[in-house]
Amino acid sequence: MPKETHLGFGFAPWETAHHFLVTIPRGGAQDVLIAEHYTYDPDKPPPAPSLADDRTDAKLRVVLARPKWDAIADPVRAEFNQRLKGRGIAPGRWKTGGVHLSRLLGKELTLLAWAIEDADPALVPNAVKNWQGLAPEERWWLYTMTAAATGHAVYGRGKGWRRAVRFALTENPVSGDSPAAHREAFRLVIQDAAAE
Repeated sequence: MPKETHLGFGFAPWETAHHFLVTIPRGGAQDVLIAEHYTYDPDKPPPAPSLADDRTDAKLRVVLARPKWDAIADPVRAEFNQRLKGRGIAPGRWKTGGVHLSRLLGKELTLLAWAIEDADPALVPNAVKNWQGLAPEERWWLYTMTAAATGHAVYGRGKGWRRAVRFALTENPVSGDSPAAHREAFRLVIQDAAAE
């Protein structure tokens, strides 16, 4: 594989094996899986996502209902591709099967998926808008804090940081593009999670 060939959304396996893999099944009925991987072998299929606590690779981070995935897929693709284009990297696209993401974009996507996994579908547009209002570094930090405390795909749902992320991104509608309003949503996540 030539060095300059990125996979999916900005995954550069020659730089780091750490990446995320989004598994999108055929049809519209099955859930979308987002897993964090720490290894990559171009000659082997990726390991199946796992719920095992002792697993060090292919950690399943979120199981997202297909309608919710469909609601975020286009805005996430547009934002990620705009940023990749700015770095001179070819755009990615969602397709059935596995789609690789760089570790940082994977963290951002997982954060948004955590925010909407248990939310009312009517609140998904709020979550997308509030997520877009956060700087990438804020998303990475929120992902790291949430993954450390409640990052298991099943056992972390609706608890601590995951719950705080959901409320901050879905139930704090931002009017306009006010950076102050986005910062307030970010502050609420920290405050709610610390209260747990």
